[in-house]
Amino acid sequence: MKKLLLFMLIAVSTVAMAQKFKIQSGDLKFLKGTETINVVFDYSEMKLMKENYTEAEYVPRRIEELNKKTEGSGNIWKKQWERSKEELWNPKFITVFNKVLSKEGVNTKLQENTNSPYTLVVKVKWVYPGWDAGIMKQPAKVNTQLTFMESDSKKVLCDIESLEAPGDQWGSNFNNETRVGEGFAKTGKTLAQKIEKAVK
Repeated sequence: MKKLLLFMLIAVSTVAMAQKFKIQSGDLKFLKGTETINVVFDYSEMKLMKENYTEAEYVPRRIEELNKKTEGSGNIWKKQWERSKEELWNPKFITVFNKVLSKEGVNTKLQENTNSPYTLVVKVKWVYPGWDAGIMKQPAKVNTQLTFMESDSKKVLCDIESLEAPGDQWGSNFNNETRVGEGFAKTGKTLAQKIEKAVK
């Protein structure tokens, strides 16, 4: 009975963690031979949690929630949150993307603020931080729109929708922002794998 329950929990968590990755227009073949892609992260339309809060709605709620549990902890969290995009989420996406393609022998890299004929806009649409209670947990989920365009003309060459990229690690991870970072890492990894197949 215990084994059956464990199997069911694993099966449910596997289904819950399935990422949906769909090319909506264009393809990725144009990237063959491209060494550097400029990357821009856009959080302007990001929604959070199942309630679809805007960031302006979510942050004060989270601060209040944490301060009620432990005085001052919400203010500390706010500082961590403000650093998360630039110091955790964006670097996770770029680093894992570059690592996957390098390992596969594809000499294409993402870089912020660089001159390149192509730009990738990572539009972050929705973030769910998940939770971790030790024995039970739910991974973070990240939805993004990944748009490749010509840097000068802004002509869209490939548009991709990534839904529910799971953010999780082995063992326990009690930090919401770190779990979300793993969702960005997963998105970068899946995109790199698709490019590797397209250009080889």
